[in-house]
Amino acid sequence: MRRLLITIAALAAVACTTTARSAGETGMAESTRLDWRIVIHGGAGVLLRQSMSADKEAAYRAGLEASLAAGADVLSAGGSAVDAVQAAVIVMEDDELFNAGKGAVMTAAYEHELDASIMDGRDRNAGAVAGVKRVKNPILAARAVMDQSEHVMFAGEGADAFAESVGLDMVENSYFTTERRLKALERVLETQSRTDADRHGTVGAVAIDKDGNIAAATTTGGMTAKAPGRIGDSPLIGAATYAQNGVCAVSATGHGEYFIRVGVAKTICTRVELAGDSINAAAQNALDQVADLGGDGGVIVMGADGQYAYVFNSQGMYRGMADSTGALETAIFEVAE
Repeated sequence: MRRLLITIAALAAVACTTTARSAGETGMAESTRLDWRIVIHGGAGVLLRQSMSADKEAAYRAGLEASLAAGADVLSAGGSAVDAVQAAVIVMEDDELFNAGKGAVMTAAYEHELDASIMDGRDRNAGAVAGVKRVKNPILAARAVMDQSEHVMFAGEGADAFAESVGLDMVENSYFTTERRLKALERVLETQSRTDADRHGTVGAVAIDKDGNIAAATTTGGMTAKAPGRIGDSPLIGAATYAQNGVCAVSATGHGEYFIRVGVAKTICTRVELAGDSINAAAQNALDQVADLGGDGGVIVMGADGQYAYVFNSQGMYRGMADSTGALETAIFEVAE
């Protein structure tokens, strides 16, 4: 896969600012015309530099870069924002480092139940699946719901059956299992407690294409040792995923129960549209509400003009951006890098 090149000039074109407790970063290429941009996340949580080996950090950054490259390939060829976010998410679903497809966490019943959603800002068409166990790439199932059905969401066996009926690749549930996730499940079942890492883990993307259309997509395996049938925010339009041309696109990651209660993605876009907030201020407001309820996590936001933001109130979030100016950035830890 073609890799994007990092150049000093490209990175200088991206302006970033960071706040103290909740790391928020925004950027916009000022001197070079922006044709397209894609922003991704690979989950939020307690991500400390001192707790991550150099090899593991390099692997995560390579995964983020591969995801950005897939989305950038679509956009640079004149493709749509919705195709770009799908392409970027597929790469992370196939990378067992992330909690999405291959390598997703396990339920208390030693199974995988995956959730995904996608939304096209042009007409606010959307699709989602919840609790799928056999579809290899859940984001493709969500896209098929959007494009090939009259509905917005399918769940459980019906979602898997629908995915199979439209010709998507199906796998055994064990395909998603890795030794790392199995050990995590057994630890949580034994200790009856979850670490921050056990509660978090989602991938997502937002993008703007050459025509100014925006889109968002989100996929997750949920939380380690979750009760079978539990659904988080990732497949819920308005909670983790939202896109509306002329307003903004959002993909969220964090403790899903709180993100559902706040309606994080829609809250952000509504504040941008009706209150006139900047995307950063709107995102901060929504995450402050999540924090007030006891939750944490983060969001990536794409504005209608191509401006973007990462905002999170956890100690780190896997994240990155690429655009038509040649800019490329990836980051993991709380302090802006």
